[in-house]
Amino acid sequence: MNIADSDAAGAEKLPLAEEQAHLEKRRVVTGRVRVHTEVDVLDQAISGELTAEDVSVRRVPINRYIETAPGIRTEGDLTIVPVLEEVLVVQTKLVLKEEIHIQRTLTTKNVTESIPVRKQRAVIETNGAEE
Repeated sequence: MNIADSDAAGAEKLPLAEEQAHLEKRRVVTGRVRVHTEVDVLDQAISGELTAEDVSVRRVPINRYIETAPGIRTEGDLTIVPVLEEVLVVQTKLVLKEEIHIQRTLTTKNVTESIPVRKQRAVIETNGAEE
């Protein structure tokens, strides 16, 4: 086939120009975003119960002869510990010298403390397009 084509009527057609499409891409900055975090420290009150146990010790003199050694006993919240001594007589007898009374007392009180609590939050800043 020639450069020139003929149609059915005998007229010649010459190609003069032809368009071609090309696609090009480029990056365009339309704005910027900056993200950072900030920490806020807040004081928060907390409350709860604290339980303490106090112990008092008192010596109770008895000085009484007994036949057998008594054991440690508990009466309510009182613990009694016997203290024994052997005394030489014509025969050996047990003398209950004293008892040690240990008293337990429970106390409960409500307390409120202020403690620091940290809370983190994100701050987002946007700027317009740079010209």
